Amino acid sequence: METRWTRVGLAVWALLVVLFLWIPLVIIGVYAFNASNIQSWPIPGWTTHWFSVAWHNPDVRSSLMLSLKVGLIATSFALVLGSMAAFAIHRFRFFGRESVSFLLLLPIALPGIITGMALNSFYVFAKVPFSIWTIVIGHATFCVVVVYNNVLARLRRTSSSLVEASMDLGADGWQTFRFVVWPVLSTALVAGGLLAFALSFDEIVVTTFTAGAQNTLPIWIFGNIQRGVDLPQVNVVVFFIIVMTIIPVTIAQRIARDTGILRRR
Repeated sequence: METRWTRVGLAVWALLVVLFLWIPLVIIGVYAFNASNIQSWPIPGWTTHWFSVAWHNPDVRSSLMLSLKVGLIATSFALVLGSMAAFAIHRFRFFGRESVSFLLLLPIALPGIITGMALNSFYVFAKVPFSIWTIVIGHATFCVVVVYNNVLARLRRTSSSLVEASMDLGADGWQTFRFVVWPVLSTALVAGGLLAFALSFDEIVVTTFTAGAQNTLPIWIFGNIQRGVDLPQVNVVVFFIIVMTIIPVTIAQRIARDTGILRRR
């Protein structure tokens, strides 16, 4: 049995890990409200002025719109391709099935710089002009994996007897999907989509190799972080990205319940 000191030690260790992860994020969030354009501690004053300045910066707004478009399109592709792949791997037995599953998971395990360089080389070789679609393809390589993992995990926790019972009771394929499969998979798809969007929204390594002259929000941050005059705006944009990442991840964690069914009143 665990002793009291073991539980205390584990709790302290968990707290230290959380602080290690969150203290830098909290500090950058505090700097977003810094009245001075010089980062110093303690904060000399508080203001929301830099939020207005960043919002009225046309480069920031265009970068934000591009990041949102890329994230939404890449997530849409990931939901379709990832769920289809999960269904295929779960329901059918065929030669090389495990190898196919491994190949689907490999892109998220590879360093982003490898994926980015490979896609960049392919675009140059195939003479594909850089556009929003080249970025979307790059982001889809890892967004598909997120959706695939979520859907496959849910399918493996769902008894096949539910589908068989539905068919035995006279339901056709569409009715079985609508009343049996979809309620079970709905939260897995929503959670996978939210996580995929969060990953796409703050991706920079793959984007650097697939964007050409375009700037997503993370690329804008990287290009302006060394310019002291723009540092307050960079802090605001970083704070915004942190919030935009936390929200979908939190929602995904809350709705992805063990039953996989959205609660209804």
